[in-house]
Amino acid sequence: MINQLSWKVGGQQGEGIESTGEIFCIALNRLGYYLYGYRHFSSRIKGGHTNNKIRVSTTETRAISDDLDILVAFDQETIDVNYKELHEGGIIIADAKFKPVSPEDTKAELYIVPFTEIAAELGTSLMKNMVAIGATCAVLGMEISVFNDVVDEIFGRKGEEIVKKNMDAITAGYKAMEVMLGEKLGAMELEKADGQKRLFMIGNDAIALGAVAGGCRFMAAYPITPASEIMEYLIKKLPQLGGTVIQTEDEIAAATMAIGANYGGVRAITASAGPGLSLKMEAIGLAGITETPIVIVDTQRGGPSTGLPTKQEQSDLMAMIYGTHGEIPKIVMAPSTVEEAFYDTAEAFNLAEEYQCPVIILSDLQLSLGKQTVQPLDYSKVEIRRGKLVDFEIEEAENNNSYFKRYEVTEDGVSPRVVPGMKNGIHHVTGVEHDETGRPSETALNRKAQMDKRMRKLNKLTNTFQTPVYKNTPHEEADLLILGFNSTRGTIDEAIGRLETDGMKVNHAQIRLIHPFPADEVLSLVQAAKKVVVIENNATGQLANIIKMNVGHVNKIKSILKYDGNPFLPHEIHTQCKEMFEYGNV
Repeated sequence: MINQLSWKVGGQQGEGIESTGEIFCIALNRLGYYLYGYRHFSSRIKGGHTNNKIRVSTTETRAISDDLDILVAFDQETIDVNYKELHEGGIIIADAKFKPVSPEDTKAELYIVPFTEIAAELGTSLMKNMVAIGATCAVLGMEISVFNDVVDEIFGRKGEEIVKKNMDAITAGYKAMEVMLGEKLGAMELEKADGQKRLFMIGNDAIALGAVAGGCRFMAAYPITPASEIMEYLIKKLPQLGGTVIQTEDEIAAATMAIGANYGGVRAITASAGPGLSLKMEAIGLAGITETPIVIVDTQRGGPSTGLPTKQEQSDLMAMIYGTHGEIPKIVMAPSTVEEAFYDTAEAFNLAEEYQCPVIILSDLQLSLGKQTVQPLDYSKVEIRRGKLVDFEIEEAENNNSYFKRYEVTEDGVSPRVVPGMKNGIHHVTGVEHDETGRPSETALNRKAQMDKRMRKLNKLTNTFQTPVYKNTPHEEADLLILGFNSTRGTIDEAIGRLETDGMKVNHAQIRLIHPFPADEVLSLVQAAKKVVVIENNATGQLANIIKMNVGHVNKIKSILKYDGNPFLPHEIHTQCKEMFEYGNV
């Protein structure tokens, strides 16, 4: 028996590859297994190679596996592109329809199963993915009954006959594979899971759920990969809570509508990817100078321009910190797990209102779209804090012609805020520099007073932000400190386990508050390590450069970079860290 499995299904986009993986995963998740997935897909609606790689384990896992146990192929391209991941003893299960050929140098055994033919005999070739699931069950020695509830939930609305046919397809696939396997039936049987109920979700769903829990009731957005699922989730949920979602004509409109909603007192969000954030920048500056709360999600993908819309990258860091012209206070958060994505999003709305500034939630494609097992969320941890929003009647000023001091210069930099219509709360709002009541003013003294007020808002945030740095630091003095952000956390943790086995003392920290940067906390970690390596999916070492700007130790900090559109694998980090350390390049 094995305690973990790496399974991949591949074929042409639009022929049910994603649903195959989804059905397989949901059933295993309900048995209590931990899952972590990565979906490789093309930037087109139909056609082009796509695959879904799933790691199944009896213990928690947050990384894609280095190798592959089972490859399910619906075309020859799937075999040609992925077979080198298969280890010796691995299995290829391929549809007989395309007359599969096993590469000469493969270490895996090829089993040819007539997926399409079996499905057609049962009524429609569309059920070939269910046949493939049945064949997989035979290899795992898994009872097909575990799929009963899942199939019923997915196909039940189409009628009992459709449900039965799909279960018949799974059964037929199992029997066909059973004959071929012979004594090898159940060759990769998984150890029994704990049976505990856990969530199975993508980061985008967690972000959207976090927004709902955090009191968001309005979203304006334009569809874009890999952010669209946030809007799709909220389109279904917000109307049930008295909220709404507007699909705007472009990204600029999305940002300005969200600003307008927040100005009106409604917690609002907008979400996009790199190209959309480029278009939103002027509006983000408007939110900064008018001190209007707004929460913005950036799901990073391959750039620049259209770039690699469906591939992993972490190259928006500098743009999110410095992208707007002029200088404004801005908070940039970077959750490193799906759970953190939920809690951080809910908290983002509090921070936006407390500090009256834009809050950017930085994600990446793997975190946003990689479906994984998630521990039950604790909604009691979510609280609503609205900062200096005035919720009582303002006393009438002695001079009835006086405006409300919406931009009053205060010690902490945060001014009292009112919603439109509040008695005696009238004030002017403009993107032009203004005085305390909002009236345009270009005097030097006023400019300095308003700039200083805005810029000191965040002076103490690094001290009050909950967990600005995730730390796995068992060593007071480490041979090596590995730093990362967003989805690299699980992969780094797994690589560290191997480095520790090699005899190295390794600490790990994941930066969760990118801006303002938690310099003191990171500096203490850097000082406690002989060598420092920063792991990130970009070509220029953006996080490493931010760390160097804030903590120094320039010669001590090195980078391991990957920017080919794929996420890091544990062995890549393990091997490169080991080589750099052994040969003195760190």
